[in-house]
Amino acid sequence: MIQDVPSPVDLRVMADAREWAATAMEKRPQRPEFFSRFASEILASPRPVHSILELGSGPGFLAKHLLQTLPAISYVALDFSNAMHQLAEERLGPLASRVEFVQRSFREADWAADLGRFDCVVTNQAVHELRHKHYARALHAEVRKLLTPGGLYLVCDHFCGEGGLKNDQLYMTVDEQRTALLDTGFTQVDQLLLKGSLVLHCAS
Repeated sequence: MIQDVPSPVDLRVMADAREWAATAMEKRPQRPEFFSRFASEILASPRPVHSILELGSGPGFLAKHLLQTLPAISYVALDFSNAMHQLAEERLGPLASRVEFVQRSFREADWAADLGRFDCVVTNQAVHELRHKHYARALHAEVRKLLTPGGLYLVCDHFCGEGGLKNDQLYMTVDEQRTALLDTGFTQVDQLLLKGSLVLHCAS
């Protein structure tokens, strides 16, 4: 029987969301390097990327980097927390005019309904918010349906194992992350960057 791993914070509460945002870069100083790799992979795509969906967009760190680097893209930011969306709008400033903010949880069965299709789906440090690694395959399967032909899925999350984190119910190993993507129909899965406790894969 699957037992969800409870979260120590409630990111729907503004105080918790603001505290998370205030410490995120300090706790994971490698995050800017990952943001740059997201952007370079999108720029190098043989098929031009015009539309991006971010899952678990949080306070807008990745969104800001991509919107600044890719001035022609349209952007949908999906997060279950209105507090996080408020923080993202503050962080993005004028860039927020290029973003559609969708308050929705990707833990819900119908989270992908009516979103449309995207050239690229990105997610950073959010897949484990499913609260059990067992649910990752279902998430990836839904993402695959949202991608246009030849689209990219860029997935960065913590991993379990040597050099990573310890909870093997919440976090997958690097190999488990790759296998979960292949099992849902992605034919090409490449590891782009591993640093700290984070790993970034590109699936297509």
